[in-house]
Amino acid sequence: MARWEPGTPERLQKAALELFAAQGFEQTTTLEIAQSVGVTERTFFRHFSDKREVLFHGQQSFEQAFVDGVEAAPPDAPAMDVVARSLRSAASFFPEERRPYSRIRQSVIDANPALQERELHKLSRLAVTVAAALRARGVDDLAATVAAQTGAALFGVAFSRWIKEDERRTLADIADDVLRELTVLTRQADPEAGARTHPRP
Repeated sequence: MARWEPGTPERLQKAALELFAAQGFEQTTTLEIAQSVGVTERTFFRHFSDKREVLFHGQQSFEQAFVDGVEAAPPDAPAMDVVARSLRSAASFFPEERRPYSRIRQSVIDANPALQERELHKLSRLAVTVAAALRARGVDDLAATVAAQTGAALFGVAFSRWIKEDERRTLADIADDVLRELTVLTRQADPEAGARTHPRP
């Protein structure tokens, strides 16, 4: 039987991604992943419930990076300013050396509808987590929900740009640009337009 080695989850993740990219997610088995790093399939299942979870391992740490930013914000900061801080905090979760892995991972997800759904669920969970952190600061329920869901959407836009092949900026810099664009769009909005289009009964 293969001997356990430190870093096994990370080795399994790297090997799985390489196999997914080379031969397809559906065509790759957990046994192949395990054997490629010299461990048993049982060892694989000690770390991951199935091969899909290899791509989504670390969700709690991912969400915590956003929560850390929320908790570090000044007590009187407006909700969207807090969300902006959470985005900058989360950017540290994606250093430059992680970009090649993230690009390949996204290509695997883009090729599989079930994985795309799981990725959307990840962002949905993120919004729920950040909203809860905002409410814990005393932010109104509606404001917390809108701010958190906006933040999750902004992260999705920034991340998709960060993994582009010709992109060299940091995720933090891209997130700042996306936030600035949101500010411009918000200033252009007519707050009375919705009321005119959908008059109250």
